Amino acid sequence: MSLGRTRGVALQGIEGALVNVEADLVQGLPQVMFSGLPDAACRQAPDRIKAAAANSGVPIPNRRLTVNLSPASIPKVGSGWDLPIAIAVLAAAEVFPAGVVDEIVHVGELGLDGSIRRVRGVLPVVLTAARLGMAQIVVPAGNAAEAALVPGILVVPARHLGELVSRYRAIGRGERPVRVVVDPVEAPDGVAVPDLRDVVGQDEGRLALEIAAAGGHHLFLSGPPGAGKTMLAERLPSLLPDLEPSQALEVTAIHSVLGALPKSGALIVRPPFVAPHHGASVPAIIGGGSGWIRPGAISKAHRGVLFLYDVSYPGSIQSAGRSWKSTP
Repeated sequence: MSLGRTRGVALQGIEGALVNVEADLVQGLPQVMFSGLPDAACRQAPDRIKAAAANSGVPIPNRRLTVNLSPASIPKVGSGWDLPIAIAVLAAAEVFPAGVVDEIVHVGELGLDGSIRRVRGVLPVVLTAARLGMAQIVVPAGNAAEAALVPGILVVPARHLGELVSRYRAIGRGERPVRVVVDPVEAPDGVAVPDLRDVVGQDEGRLALEIAAAGGHHLFLSGPPGAGKTMLAERLPSLLPDLEPSQALEVTAIHSVLGALPKSGALIVRPPFVAPHHGASVPAIIGGGSGWIRPGAISKAHRGVLFLYDVSYPGSIQSAGRSWKSTP
């Protein structure tokens, strides 16, 4: 059998769709044919895969290789497609039984030595896989704690392509692989944020902050430079409660797509505070991009506080708006 397949997830913002990754190896002149709207990074995957497979002791045969990412109408962006393509190709090359990986989702970038490197956006990938009923996902070991935040799906961390191939060969022989339990990282207690109790005076401003926090209202601050507008706005999140679990996953998923999560992969439980520069461009504020949709400041402030500064209006106006729900 020269056909291998596995699963991947294509992201559009923080929403994802399940993708069938298919590889076909046939006799012919060695070349690679791609279909399924891959971007430049994804189209370069075969070069990385061949070197990684050779350095992992499982070289890919020099044949005609066709890779299809279906549905073909959805763009496939980034180097996170290296691992699912490599697994589909190795299944087609009969390095391990093809049926072993049919219903497993893979994500990760390959180094030339076969190492599996962390990528951004893993959390929304795992959320999509769990929502669509997938039972297992393989992620880079560096993203394992982040992926483990999602309940209801088995997360398998992988450090090297050779390690993963050995696992699938063992499953093909009927052996039960060692299950690695990945525990999510607990959010740190008492995250330091500027606290309103540090402000002396500003009675009207303090009252306005408390009313805005209690009712989820927008807040309009006007005054000359040095009056304390920024100082007050920065302390608005200290009045807000911790995020609910579902809200925390939403916020953490946005930061995951931005690559702004700490390496610990802890869940973000405090409402974020985002203050873009007054000269920020429209895409920086609302998000966008060609191919890879990057969330902007509005999305980054989801479930938190967005602080905008207007220098074009006399009197130096600033506003802090509670972001209850935003869409990247």
